[in-house]
Amino acid sequence: MSVKLSQQDISDLKKQGYSDEEIQKAVNEIEKEDLEESTGSSQGNQTAQRTSSFNSRQMDDIARYQLELNDLLEQTEHILKGDILVLENGKKMWKDNPHPEKNPLNEEGIRKIMLELQNYINRHIILGDYDEDDIRVIMKDYGKKLTDFFFMKYEEMGMDTEEKRQEYRNIVENIVNLVYGSYSRAKDGGERRSLREMISVSQQHTSQGYGQGNGMNSNPSSRTRGLLNPMRYIEGKYV
Repeated sequence: MSVKLSQQDISDLKKQGYSDEEIQKAVNEIEKEDLEESTGSSQGNQTAQRTSSFNSRQMDDIARYQLELNDLLEQTEHILKGDILVLENGKKMWKDNPHPEKNPLNEEGIRKIMLELQNYINRHIILGDYDEDDIRVIMKDYGKKLTDFFFMKYEEMGMDTEEKRQEYRNIVENIVNLVYGSYSRAKDGGERRSLREMISVSQQHTSQGYGQGNGMNSNPSSRTRGLLNPMRYIEGKYV
């Protein structure tokens, strides 16, 4: 920013014994400080933008983390329906099962299984804290529960032919593996710890980002010279 002095300012400085050359030198110093502070402020804005961008990516990661479970359940439902994953225009998408009558499970069977899975594949489970013994007991009980469930409901669920009942073992094993995967993520609180660390890193980066690049001149000698500049003591200018 250009510094403009009034005739009264110049007169006051000369009364204090400063020559025209010294006054101009003081003006140049003030203008240089203004330029440095302006550059620092610009860098501070850039730092804030980078911090904001970083935080946005962190929030995106957390959102994806939460949506991941929904994606897993959706994929499982498509597989149970016998749908086919195809690639169209460079994008993966699910196509309806071309022969639904051959699917080992009917709509009611798939609905019951998905309701059951939602009790075990959710953020409350994976953000829990289970040791290896806990998981072993839970999975043993769950495997027995699921086997009994299929035994009692297999006809109602659509497994009404010998050919369809041959798929029973595969379906049970796949469901058990999905639930085991959910508890494995919660082993010793690992998933919860990972999420906490992700949030902590984001908060630290925010704090550092706003602490730096705030537009202030950090050079002590420059600030000292500025305080000795005679123009600092002209009323109404840079006080």
